[in-house]
Amino acid sequence: MTESSAATGIDESNAAGARGFRLAVDRHTPVIVQGITGRAGRRHAPMMRAAGTAIVGGVSARADAREVEGIPVFADCAQAVQATGARASVVLVGPEQVQAAVFEALAAGIDLVVTPTEGVPLHDALRIRAAVTAAGAVWIGASTPGLAIPGEAKLGFLPDVSLAPGPVGIASKSGTLSYEAGYRLVQAGLGQSAWIGVGGDPGKGTRFADLVPWFSRHGTTEAVLLIGEIGGTEEEEFAATVASAAFGKPVVALIAGRTAPGGVSMGHAGAITWGTHGTWEAKRDALERAGALVCASLPEAVRAIGRALGRQHAPRG
Repeated sequence: MTESSAATGIDESNAAGARGFRLAVDRHTPVIVQGITGRAGRRHAPMMRAAGTAIVGGVSARADAREVEGIPVFADCAQAVQATGARASVVLVGPEQVQAAVFEALAAGIDLVVTPTEGVPLHDALRIRAAVTAAGAVWIGASTPGLAIPGEAKLGFLPDVSLAPGPVGIASKSGTLSYEAGYRLVQAGLGQSAWIGVGGDPGKGTRFADLVPWFSRHGTTEAVLLIGEIGGTEEEEFAATVASAAFGKPVVALIAGRTAPGGVSMGHAGAITWGTHGTWEAKRDALERAGALVCASLPEAVRAIGRALGRQHAPRG
């Protein structure tokens, strides 16, 4: 374990998950922002830096761009990596530009890519996933609020009021629900060890099941809060992996969309059911068979985590 990874309890030598998921992010990790001169880039790059993230540069095709809020801007990822030693990138571009931006980042040697953009074309997402796998990199997204190691770094849109160091690992498809969950954990005196938004698009990089071995090995994670939703099979895959891995840490789950009608997308592109495929009941049953506690509301989920950890703190304020 390196000196920087020791701060978060992350062992960089451990490859976890079906595609070797690993995550070594802390306040020393050099991060660039692709699309830094766009509206989202100009807004969120300084906010990520203020949260402790080492934002060392940005990338923009604008010939007149030299810096954003004191952050140097480069013409491409290769120049940015050569000048800064960046290892991670937050890609803040439109859905049609995400594929080219990720390919550029991988070619420059970036090994962690976070793509918050929603609506990346499915075939583009499949090509990105193949390229990321071939490069031995990690992709968080698409349609993700990002990730954070509270007290160390955040890569994405996660609100600071919802972040505090603590024992709970959050894995979520939903941005909005995870913001509220994070806030309630903070108010309960718990906080998070790591917060990973896998995203709500059907085509993505990291999936719930990939996180199971990583959370199992992550020294500061004592319990996991899974925030899922109807559609797809990620929650069932997560449950199967937990069961086969003898996970050993409490898992509390909240699944959104119990009353959603079939055949209608519920917010995210991947949140849709057909017949019995991807239903709330199927996900609940799979998770409960794996030993997870499935809760009906966020307050109930936070209380359940507190009980599981023996830390029933009074809310702050």
